[in-house]
Amino acid sequence: MSDRPKVTGIGGIFFKCNDPKKLKNWYAEHLGFDTDEYGAIFKTRQLEDPTQSSYLQWSTFSNDSDHMKPSNKEFMINYRVNNLEGLLDQLKENGIKVIGDIAVYDYGKFAHIIDPEGNKIELWEPVDKVFDEYHNQGNKS
Repeated sequence: MSDRPKVTGIGGIFFKCNDPKKLKNWYAEHLGFDTDEYGAIFKTRQLEDPTQSSYLQWSTFSNDSDHMKPSNKEFMINYRVNNLEGLLDQLKENGIKVIGDIAVYDYGKFAHIIDPEGNKIELWEPVDKVFDEYHNQGNKS
């Protein structure tokens, strides 16, 4: 995979709703989502290297959640990226404000920006092997 800073796919879809647990259960019952406390995770293969897994997180949040702030929108899309630091440098050079600092977890690095229409965008440089290990232990997918 190239180190050129860019979005490589969708990493997550997050949205607000009246009753997150009830809605997760509805998606599980009627659409077959395999949900857990965080929502559902979808496993695919990376286009550049089909031997490597890729994951997308789908999650519901309560209407009073601050997760999408400072945006006042009811949803947020997480984009998978490579070279997060390089991408943030490019964005800053183009006058795009980065919200907060890079957050680092065992499953990847995260940063946030706001698009011109006020949508909060989450940028994620994933460590997919963490999810591979989770799934290999017999947990839900």
